[in-house]
Amino acid sequence: MKIWVDADACPVVIKEILFRAAERTQTLLTLIANHAIRVPRSNYIKTVQVPSGFDVADKEIVDRIAAGDIVVTADIPLAADVIGKSAHALNPRGELYTAETIGARLNMRDFMDTLRASGIDTGGPPAISQSDRHAFATNLDRLLAKSS
Repeated sequence: MKIWVDADACPVVIKEILFRAAERTQTLLTLIANHAIRVPRSNYIKTVQVPSGFDVADKEIVDRIAAGDIVVTADIPLAADVIGKSAHALNPRGELYTAETIGARLNMRDFMDTLRASGIDTGGPPAISQSDRHAFATNLDRLLAKSS
């Protein structure tokens, strides 16, 4: 099992949880982004910088993952692709996307895109809370424990 991160928009506090988990479990963690990312020196943590462009990082992740891997992303279409490849998709807020829930999440995302396209301000997501961090760390640990 490997951990892949859609790192362009991943919050720093979530990256720090991932860095500690990768070291603790000796699991390869790869952050993929279209800009350089600073990571701690480690045998288990690396970065891949992809060219700028629409969904370039997402495509790179989908091309590299294998069944059973963990992908950390808030991108719903990417999560759907991850699930389609029998990997795990975990939101930085701790929500584990599943085959049962991803369809509804895609529909809601499309609905919100339609609202924004028509000029309605839908606002952005709230800041990552302490309970979000806890939910993320808990679900990450559960997924990593399954692989051991």
